[in-house]
Amino acid sequence: MLLAIDVGNTHTVAGLFSGETLEHSWRLTSSATYTTDELVLLYRQVLESAGREPAAVTGLAVCSVVPALTAEYRELGRRLFGCDTLVIDHVAVPGLRILNHDPASVGADRLVNAAAAYAAYGGPLIIVDFGTATTFCVVTKDGAYRGGVIAPGVEISADALTSRAAKLSKVEWVRPDTTIGRDTASSMQTGIIQGHACLVDGIVRLIQKELGVRCRVVATGGLTSLIEPASECIDTVRPHLTLEGLVLIAERLRRLGRHRSALSTGRRPRPRTVAGRPKRSRGFRPKP
Repeated sequence: MLLAIDVGNTHTVAGLFSGETLEHSWRLTSSATYTTDELVLLYRQVLESAGREPAAVTGLAVCSVVPALTAEYRELGRRLFGCDTLVIDHVAVPGLRILNHDPASVGADRLVNAAAAYAAYGGPLIIVDFGTATTFCVVTKDGAYRGGVIAPGVEISADALTSRAAKLSKVEWVRPDTTIGRDTASSMQTGIIQGHACLVDGIVRLIQKELGVRCRVVATGGLTSLIEPASECIDTVRPHLTLEGLVLIAERLRRLGRHRSALSTGRRPRPRTVAGRPKRSRGFRPKP
């Protein structure tokens, strides 16, 4: 079984896969101070909660945007599972051309999302990931990662509002029935939730205008269920897109015989420059 782990700034999402089937998933708190010993204890407990032993895990694939934790996860594979950890970065994503000026600066989770969404739907695509930041990733028709947009996430925006305004306190994150609030709480709820949805819709429109083409919009991330109902542009929701991408990339590297060199052991494969053949989506009807 493959354990796929997406290490984010606020949360870490882990999934245990049997082939392409997600058997169990967990949402954990990220801490940049975790040591390898602490991670070993944590993932022992996580697996025990699913009735699994560490010996059931035969592979570990990780994408991390927290550099302080990356080395600890490399060691976790050897210490707990007896295997090397496949750490995904910009040189370990087969079939994805990266058009950014500095490919190394692109978050690994964004590249994994791009590979997974393109494999599922073809292009062109806009992938919106609702996390600590709300990120927009653009994938072209021929499967190249063109670039994207990074905006403050919902939680960051809400925390900034309540911490800087003396009379505003935190509210329950529920979308009101009306746009015009009749009290402070409902006014804030509309501003936070509907306001962020309008930000998403507006940026998507600008991207599509710049590209001159209608794109499928795929949403993922922990806060998707909060924003998606308020958005007019999101076509598809894939809650576990990043985990699915880790499984996809691990399997591609295995088939290419590059898995060993793709592991973070000092030897890395050369980046591929030819994108895979796009898969055509059937029956897609975009929102007007």
